[in-house]
Amino acid sequence: MHILIVEDDTKTAAYLRKGLSENGFIVDAADTGEDGLHLARTGDYDLIILDVMLPEQDGWSVITGIRQSGKPTPVLFLTARDSVQDRVKGLELGADDYLVKPFAFSELLARIHSILRRGPARQLELLRIADLEIDLPRHRAMRGGKRLDLTPKEFALLSLLARRAREVLSRTLIADQVWDMNFDSDTNVVDVAIRRLRRKVDDPFDKKLIHSVRGVGYVLENR
Repeated sequence: MHILIVEDDTKTAAYLRKGLSENGFIVDAADTGEDGLHLARTGDYDLIILDVMLPEQDGWSVITGIRQSGKPTPVLFLTARDSVQDRVKGLELGADDYLVKPFAFSELLARIHSILRRGPARQLELLRIADLEIDLPRHRAMRGGKRLDLTPKEFALLSLLARRAREVLSRTLIADQVWDMNFDSDTNVVDVAIRRLRRKVDDPFDKKLIHSVRGVGYVLENR
């Protein structure tokens, strides 16, 4: 099993590397968010252990980048950020588990084994909703057998909606995951993006898949 550690504290990284290596894992490490994201996107890992507070890019943006690239690699946050809001945010962004520092190595190891027992892929590579197909690794979407001409942001938005199909997503969550920005009620960036996406995904077809939920957000489902 191959694990990537993204941790800027050298003592913690060395401790993790030593402990995991002694337990039979192959370990790579990165000490910045930018390097961690590059390795996560290009490498073949069974698990990523990710800190939140990192130089260059924080852990939130790293996992967002991983998930937007279609990588299904399980992610375990290991961080000193211990608030309920942080835990919820980590899980909403696509983490498989969240462990707070200081930690017992035995607990970390147990959580790693628990995640790995769930299987190597936490997401499907090909998502299907009605006649919509999204090929995550190839960044390609089709509807009714026709290729959809989507920008990278439109593909990221559609992929997010599809991965969480039938779940109403708030504008705040969408803005955070797709644009890595805090949602400002004075801006309509999410609404504008949804309108543009609908022109390509829904307008040419009788069956509409992207639906508004007044006062809440948006949902992708086959009604």
